[in-house]
Amino acid sequence: MTRLTEFRQASRAWLQANCPESQRLPIVKREQIWGGRRRIFPSADAQVWFERMRDKGWTAPEWPTAYGGGGLSAAEAGILTQEMTALGCRPPLYEIGVWMFGPALLEYGTETQRQEHLPPIVRGEIRWCQGYSEPSAGSDLVSLKTRAEDKGDHFLVNGTKIWTTQADKADWIFCLVRTDPYAPKQAGISFLLIDMATAGVSTTPIPLISGESEFCQTFFDDVRVPKGNLVGELHGGWNVAKALLRHERKLMSIMGTMVEKEEGNIIDLARQYVGLDAEEKLRNPLLRHQLAQHLMRAQCDSLTTERIQQQYKHGQPDNNLPLIMKYLSTTEQQSKDELMLAIMGNRGLSWDDATYTENERKLVRNWAYNKAHTIAGGTSEIQLNIIAKRALGLPS
Repeated sequence: MTRLTEFRQASRAWLQANCPESQRLPIVKREQIWGGRRRIFPSADAQVWFERMRDKGWTAPEWPTAYGGGGLSAAEAGILTQEMTALGCRPPLYEIGVWMFGPALLEYGTETQRQEHLPPIVRGEIRWCQGYSEPSAGSDLVSLKTRAEDKGDHFLVNGTKIWTTQADKADWIFCLVRTDPYAPKQAGISFLLIDMATAGVSTTPIPLISGESEFCQTFFDDVRVPKGNLVGELHGGWNVAKALLRHERKLMSIMGTMVEKEEGNIIDLARQYVGLDAEEKLRNPLLRHQLAQHLMRAQCDSLTTERIQQQYKHGQPDNNLPLIMKYLSTTEQQSKDELMLAIMGNRGLSWDDATYTENERKLVRNWAYNKAHTIAGGTSEIQLNIIAKRALGLPS
């Protein structure tokens, strides 16, 4: 028996013994487990599940044990994911610090920074948010204007960030700031860590068309940041930012496995709203064609995701695939949303009409919210440029 086979059997047995039945049900958004100073568990079972996974280090399974992680290899972490999926286990922790910031800090942070910030992330004690985009610097991120002035023993930060996901609930923010206003483009940008409790930091939620307010605008007014919170080299923050974006795009490519699913599948929805003909086929032939196209693309997405997992399992990752998958998976999700609303007809026109069912209203809200997915982590237009240059090697 190989080492990986033994690990699979052991992890399967542990999950079966330790994951409560209620944490094996389909994901419900309001029951997701988020960390932070204001952490609230949606149920006693959710807390038990989180604490058991935390104590194993499996909230961050590939991080070194020295920082509270599980110390697993990429292959072992892939097996753990497979076994959790097979059993239906919910993610034990939703946290940007785990998905994006932590891996970048492992690569670019000092040992002091790793010891300070990584263990609290694993333990779900600190919640992070991302300070990249600005009102005048979205896709053109290198034109950012939030400034950090060197004041000797600290930086003085002034400026604003926008579309800061859940900044009003976060404890810390990792932030791109301009430390050299005269340097060209990326050369004058640094990567700072800022405690959201620091004087001068404030947030304002941004109401979305979906009726939610997951995004915020974050303001920095004469915020003092210790020099020890600089990650990487002064003026060298763009390298850290690019490393972090790789992890964000990987996250975006698999996000569909971590969110609440709509009730019923798209075929059942079509049968319900469109109906079958005498031969038990969907009455609308164009819709049959559109559904077939969607299902083929969805299957391709699923197989490519499995391919990425297998590559990591065997230590041979193709870093171009997550770049491509981020674009494909988010655009396909939006195509699916459009198709579902078309199937529903005039029952897909509102998310607040009391005469609609709860699921109908939820599907319309999802359609509105998922418009953000081709913007988050880099717009699709920017993503296509990156794919052309880095994955396909096309000339500029």
